[in-house]
Amino acid sequence: QVQLVESGGGLVQAGGSLRLSCAASGRTFSSYVMGWFRQAPGKEREFVAAIRWSGGSTYYADSVKGRFTISRDNAKNTVSLQMNSLKPEDTAVYYCAAGWAITTTQARYDYWGQGTQVTVSS
Repeated sequence: QVQLVESGGGLVQAGGSLRLSCAASGRTFSSYVMGWFRQAPGKEREFVAAIRWSGGSTYYADSVKGRFTISRDNAKNTVSLQMNSLKPEDTAVYYCAAGWAITTTQARYDYWGQGTQVTVSS
């Protein structure tokens, strides 16, 4: 069993920054892909970013490319999402997920955290 716990959400003004973290425990993560997804009120959950745990290859949704950066610390079993130049449309619950393939498809991720709320005011 894998446990994922997100932290770092909060309220920020448009143009500001937040850093989300996801702590993983329960298994070895050297082969896992870690991803971030988000779900805004009334909308479906959508892909944000993903990173290979060992290789460091990253992939971003077009809507966040150039503003968000995903990174990982293998020694601490954590993955982070640095969010800059935040916009009101970034408001959502952000979820951390672990899977085997670097993909935007939610069904390919086996483990999920409970989410952390990010609210961007205009």
